[in-house]
Amino acid sequence: MISSVVNRSYLFAPGHNAKLLHKVFTAGADAVILDLEDAVPEDAKDRARAMVVETIQDRTALVRVNAPRTALCAADVDAVAPHAAAIRIPKCESADDVAWVAARAPGVPLVPAIETARGVLAAQEIAAAPGVAHLSIGGLDLLRDLYAGDGGLPMLYVRSHLVVVSRALGLPPPVDSVYPLIDDDAGLRAEAEFVRSLGFAAKSAIHPRQIPILHEVFAPSARDLEWAREVLAAFEAAGRGATRLADGEFVDLPVAQRAQRLLEIGGHAEG
Repeated sequence: MISSVVNRSYLFAPGHNAKLLHKVFTAGADAVILDLEDAVPEDAKDRARAMVVETIQDRTALVRVNAPRTALCAADVDAVAPHAAAIRIPKCESADDVAWVAARAPGVPLVPAIETARGVLAAQEIAAAPGVAHLSIGGLDLLRDLYAGDGGLPMLYVRSHLVVVSRALGLPPPVDSVYPLIDDDAGLRAEAEFVRSLGFAAKSAIHPRQIPILHEVFAPSARDLEWAREVLAAFEAAGRGATRLADGEFVDLPVAQRAQRLLEIGGHAEG
């Protein structure tokens, strides 16, 4: 579900809503994010944390905690780290923010969300921080922070920057933010196709009806599948050990697992 696996969709569910905490796992998304931050009212934070901890005892999910370096975040991380598939760090602005969470959750994959101007400027150091699985973008918060308007143009630089940073540091492609208009299928498709053209491989969602469109748009390309087959062939030829492709790209178990997942998705998309 995390760094070693390719996902096309990440479906959010608020941590204090018992009904949605159950339904989100059967909605068809590739990955689930249980939210302890923006979707949870202040007076429900403790209850949401307890409900999420109970849910992830036997369910696989990422957890979005509260902002780093806060008492709420410390309580969140301490509670969910033993069972979370990954921890999404909102409003991440530095490698120190990542390290602060990593110290409280050793070995748990971390997904920093770039949601402020400071985060954009620090994206390279954030991506290079130990424990980072991939980057994500929080578009709505970022637009507010930048006093920017709607549409693709205000976010073009940031999205392209995160794609370049991720590629340069050997991370999977970043995950795009949610599209907030639940009933606007055409708008969702247009935005998903646009970010895919920039190099994104997945997008977050806030409603199950958005999932089929995301899966269609982010289905692996012929080039993706060719790369995956090459990776798995090289990995098997090396006795399932670390090796390199002809172009020098490093291949180890997590890369091979990503390649396998691409082929699984591709087979499903083609079937």
